[in-house]
Amino acid sequence: MSGKGTTRTGQRRAPWAAVVATACGAAIALAAPAAAGPVTAAVHRTGTSTPTAYVVNATDTVTPIDTATSTAGPAIPVAHGPGAIAITPDGATAYVVGQSSVTAIDTTTNTVTATIRAGYEPKAIAITPDGATAYVANYGSGTVTPIHTATNIAGRPIKVGGHPVVIAVTPNGKTVYVSGYGDAVTPIRTATNKPLTPISVAHYPIAIAITPDGKTAYAVDEDAGSVTPIHTATNTAGKPIIVDGGPTAIAITPNGTTAYVLSVFTGIVTPVNTATNKPGRAIRIGQYAGALGVDPNGKKVYVLDQINGTVTPINTVTNRAGKPISVVDPAGIAFTPDGATAYVSDYNAGTVTPIDTATNTLGTPIPAGSDPQAIAMTP
Repeated sequence: MSGKGTTRTGQRRAPWAAVVATACGAAIALAAPAAAGPVTAAVHRTGTSTPTAYVVNATDTVTPIDTATSTAGPAIPVAHGPGAIAITPDGATAYVVGQSSVTAIDTTTNTVTATIRAGYEPKAIAITPDGATAYVANYGSGTVTPIHTATNIAGRPIKVGGHPVVIAVTPNGKTVYVSGYGDAVTPIRTATNKPLTPISVAHYPIAIAITPDGKTAYAVDEDAGSVTPIHTATNTAGKPIIVDGGPTAIAITPNGTTAYVLSVFTGIVTPVNTATNKPGRAIRIGQYAGALGVDPNGKKVYVLDQINGTVTPINTVTNRAGKPISVVDPAGIAFTPDGATAYVSDYNAGTVTPIDTATNTLGTPIPAGSDPQAIAMTP
């Protein structure tokens, strides 16, 4: 997942999947629906020197934001009910998951190049590190749809059973892990697109993150109050790590040493030492904090709280929470590749707010679209 940006679960709106669940920083999230507009080109990308943020709006549009000028381009209409978004590693294409299809956007021209049929109720998307294949988890049909990014043609659906809502790819691109409403995580071998034997975990794995070295996948289970480490070499589950407060989201630092686990209803973030799989002292943020993301430099974790309208930074060296930053209704977060700026989508305000990560000060809000939610950044 990726991104990559935040990890979030159902709070006031539709459930979200992992964003910043992988090492490279893509954004993946689930959201809800609404209307559309004409396809227009603007905010052209000239190489990778100027990252562009792509913001998913509930009005069936995506707004591109030029981070160099902090200006938004014309909204790009996408398939109905957009939610999750992922961008190819070369930054050339953004894929937006709708209620039954996936929209491909050329990031050079900001035009739609394809609308690709997925399974029933697609909820999450992850792209292989080589950018060759996008995998879409289909909640309603219990399948994963592989999309060949060179042709934007969907391959044969891969049956995984249950109701998959989250998906992640190992850094070497060899294995996809998918889970959702069930008691297992299913690995898929990308070379064959064949599912392997499901890995039994507690009860309700609703978030997945993989360490940057690819050795361990962590499956978060809210009902069991645990995080289960999965050894990717053998696809076997280790001893569950008990986490207080009903864990719902997870993000791992770029150096892979710490996994931060968020418990939404108690507002607790628990750091887990990935070398020992031991939880550290819980960091209290505030009740109903619902998403989190790690900056690309690994210095801070940012926790979003829609109910209280705050974004709280956590220093990863001290594991202490800093002063909450006031944002009306923070819904999603993504970072520039250099980690200098975090962009936070503000659902009720219809804006995206930049945050200077060195000082944790707010920039001028940028008009996005109606009810902006998920957000992703080009490399």
